Amino acid sequence: MSNMKKKKLTPTQQEYQKFAKDREPKRSVLFNCFKAFLVGGIICTIGQGIQMIFIQYFNFTEKTAGNPTTAVLIIVSVLLTGLGVYDHIGQWAGAGSIIPVTGFANTMASAAIEHRSEGYVLGVGGNMFKISGPVITYGVFSAFVVAIIKLTIQWLGGI
Repeated sequence: MSNMKKKKLTPTQQEYQKFAKDREPKRSVLFNCFKAFLVGGIICTIGQGIQMIFIQYFNFTEKTAGNPTTAVLIIVSVLLTGLGVYDHIGQWAGAGSIIPVTGFANTMASAAIEHRSEGYVLGVGGNMFKISGPVITYGVFSAFVVAIIKLTIQWLGGI
């Protein structure tokens, strides 16, 4: 598409661009934001509820309940992906379904399901990390940058 901006369009191409733009469905940005906020909030509320269950019934502390809560959310999102339910949630909610833990698990599981016919190593393993590898890379890099900023602020505060 960036080449299209540089290249002069013919009158027929310009006419087609106008034709396509006129028939493109109009999307309500406000309503889409509301749906994303609603579904993202529901996912986070479910996660908070699971954490409270671990604290209340399994004698975890608030600090130690985070890991099993994350594991449960991952398992549930992988199961919903395998059953085809998470795709419907994602289509309706848009960005609200990509809450980091569940969205990442959905990405990994859907890539594994889609490429299982190519074998476990090259199909499932290889393609899972082609899709989710950048998320891991940028996540680790972002954590590094935030840690450097935090250490710099602490160091400057100590001077």
